[in-house]
Amino acid sequence: MTTQAHSRAPAYLACAALAFGVVHLGYEHLNGGVQSHHLLNRSDLPAVSNWLGLLILPLLGWVLGSRVRNHSMSSVRPGLPAGMWVGLVGSFLYGAALAVSFELGASAVSSGLFFGLFVLAAALPIYRAEYILGFVVGMTFTFGAVIPLLVACVLALVSLLARYAFRAAAAIVRPRT
Repeated sequence: MTTQAHSRAPAYLACAALAFGVVHLGYEHLNGGVQSHHLLNRSDLPAVSNWLGLLILPLLGWVLGSRVRNHSMSSVRPGLPAGMWVGLVGSFLYGAALAVSFELGASAVSSGLFFGLFVLAAALPIYRAEYILGFVVGMTFTFGAVIPLLVACVLALVSLLARYAFRAAAAIVRPRT
């Protein structure tokens, strides 16, 4: 991959995410219409349309592409680093498993996976773009892009707070030299 291609990583990933969003909405349109989802699955709360995925998904792709571009400019090896691939694919699979278990009515599995996210948020840096994009894409066919993004933002905050708390505790415990 050339340096010029590295500078285009945000555009490439944004276009790929947009293409995914178009395929998703095209599928919904051909199968009964584009859905809207109520917050917290309660009809007395506002509904958000899956059309918003056409804004959210490319934006998340652009953010990840910017992270890839910055990494590629400071690294000897160009492209998406293995750690980012693991975060992207792992969070996609986790989000997809959560969405599928919800669709199948396996409430014990979906509840376990959902609450397990908080444990993962404390242990992993899921505030990073690759984790958020993978999770949102993995859940988009079931929930659209907005609700998974809201969940991902809450989890990202938990993850950041856990990281800062761990670092503060380590600084207190670590002997001063």
